[in-house]
Amino acid sequence: MSADLGTLEPRALWSYFLDLSRIPRSSKNEAAAAAWVAGEATRLGCEVERDAIGNVLVRKRASPGREGRPALALQGHLDMVCEKNEGTPHDFEKDPIQVWRDGEVLRARGTTLGADNGVGVAAALAVLASRDLAHPAIEALFTVDEETGLTGANNLKPGWLRAPRLLNLDSEEEGELTIGCAGGVDTVASRALAVEAAPAGRTALRLRVMGLKGGHSGVDIAAGRGNAVRLLGQVLEAVVAKHDLRIAALKGGNKRNAIPREASAVVLVEPAREAALRADLGALERDWKAALGAFDPGLAIALEPGAATKVIAAGDARAVTGLLVAGPHGVEAMSPDIPGLVQTSTNLAIVDADAAAGRAEVCFLTRSAIDASKRALAARIAAIAALAGFEARHSGGYPGWKPEPGSGMVKLVNGVHQALFGKPMVVKAIHAGLECGLIGEKYPGMEMASIGPSMWDAHTPDERVSIASVAAFWRLLTAILAQA
Repeated sequence: MSADLGTLEPRALWSYFLDLSRIPRSSKNEAAAAAWVAGEATRLGCEVERDAIGNVLVRKRASPGREGRPALALQGHLDMVCEKNEGTPHDFEKDPIQVWRDGEVLRARGTTLGADNGVGVAAALAVLASRDLAHPAIEALFTVDEETGLTGANNLKPGWLRAPRLLNLDSEEEGELTIGCAGGVDTVASRALAVEAAPAGRTALRLRVMGLKGGHSGVDIAAGRGNAVRLLGQVLEAVVAKHDLRIAALKGGNKRNAIPREASAVVLVEPAREAALRADLGALERDWKAALGAFDPGLAIALEPGAATKVIAAGDARAVTGLLVAGPHGVEAMSPDIPGLVQTSTNLAIVDADAAAGRAEVCFLTRSAIDASKRALAARIAAIAALAGFEARHSGGYPGWKPEPGSGMVKLVNGVHQALFGKPMVVKAIHAGLECGLIGEKYPGMEMASIGPSMWDAHTPDERVSIASVAAFWRLLTAILAQA
């Protein structure tokens, strides 16, 4: 980590963030981070509880003179999306994140940064560590496995939280006040594959689709970016029959909530056809670069040496590529009530099909503010998958968070921002999943709002967070505490 990171302000927040960045915390691997948070809170003299799923709840007494105010919960999640550029030698199970300063932002070297939601966790810890902040009684809730299913929030015990108000610290734009979000559901389509011995005399090549921006599958779904898994299917549809290719494997995407940036297929081609295949791939790259334009200008389609001893039977290979082409991806509907807000979408997130394993799996994440629309689109995905011989199962469903623009929390946060910065916040709902929906379901009547600093390209190795925005976020948070 760069030496100058130790001078960043607010000092306590950044110190906690950098300490957290040294602890591997992929989804479902947050035990070390949870133990560190619990240990730090115990050292600070706070009351600490942990539940069976791994969530950590810390209670801090009100500052002098604030004992009569209702308690306020601060909430963030411990896990991070773990994405890296191909070729980056980073093991998310054991290696620390390599944080560095790039002008006025922080980044990580070749991987996601974990500012989502590490900054929120660090801010809550800084509040717990403070000795001079005015605040009511604080409950700091640190949840696990938000990124792959909101497991921590989904398993919260009713009655564990005592605070009637909650401030979520997982938003990603300074000056915006989030008061609602979409619900979601995962669909995983799988099938067995018939396999054959690789034909003799053919050249094995790895066909790569790469260079795309990727992004958050909710926040960035309407940004016009390419999906490497979809493009891989489209490229294969264009060249497999024409060049008599055999497919040994397809792989792309890593996380259900990240738009795939890279995908590849191992194909076998007759040596006499390789030059023509390369020429066609060059033409397809030009066509797709033109189609994506400025939305995603880095697309590249390349061939490199590959290896395979088995191939997928031709009919089954067509079924897999057909699902990649026909399965939904992108915006399904825009909100009729809120201009610019996506109402329903799907992310074609992951493909993993391998002749060696004899199985194929394709994963989708569907989001919607309307529960009926979410269920209908998931059912349509299952029906399309069935036509390709796949069996679909749905899991990880979670509710949306209904906006309550007149709530006391919304008025408090917006009023403090107005007094502090001379302007109201942009009050909005987002097309992404926040834990507030599940928390509100378990704690009916709890007033909630969400704030955060400006960060960009979350869920990708281009993730970065504004240093100045984190300082403004801290000012807002501490001012809210003083008025809460």
